[in-house]
Amino acid sequence: MLIDVIDVKPKDNYLLFLEFENGEKKEFDCKTLFDKKPFQILQDKRFFKRAKVAFGTVMWSDEIDIAPETLYIESVSI
Repeated sequence: MLIDVIDVKPKDNYLLFLEFENGEKKEFDCKTLFDKKPFQILQDKRFFKRAKVAFGTVMWSDEIDIAPETLYIESVSI
């Protein structure tokens, strides 16, 4: 089941506060991605703060995004 992200708020500690289309609010820790090459740039706080919602997921540029199912499954309810 695919549940789209409808809102994202990046926080100082590399957490994303997410709201999904089903109304759930969750928190995703992006630090878990830092060891993967495409996501290492997220360690730059200015770049990290540019997170936006596009096409139902979180994106930072045309090349960096996190699948909505990953965000939903691996995040913690708040």
